[in-house]
Amino acid sequence: MIPIENFLVLSALLFAIGFYGVLARRSAILILMSVEIMLAGVAINFIAFASYLDHDAFSGLVFALFVITVAAAEVGLALGVVLRLFRERRTANVDEANSLKW
Repeated sequence: MIPIENFLVLSALLFAIGFYGVLARRSAILILMSVEIMLAGVAINFIAFASYLDHDAFSGLVFALFVITVAAAEVGLALGVVLRLFRERRTANVDEANSLKW
């Protein structure tokens, strides 16, 4: 069996890469991709703890499914906002979108 530390390191690495991407990028699409990477790290963490701590309970798997569901809803809403921003301002740069009033 693979040690839990490997999964935790992978999860922390994915979360750190996503966090850096959110802070360093200016494109709204790249920020959304970074948030998705962070949520993937969280889901891996939930599943790793669920499989190592209690083999019979599915609570970690259910939480991971909730994370995936929230991530899908977040992408759908955020892409709608980004498309509206691009149509109005002709850019997907978050620095140039200081207000969403048009």
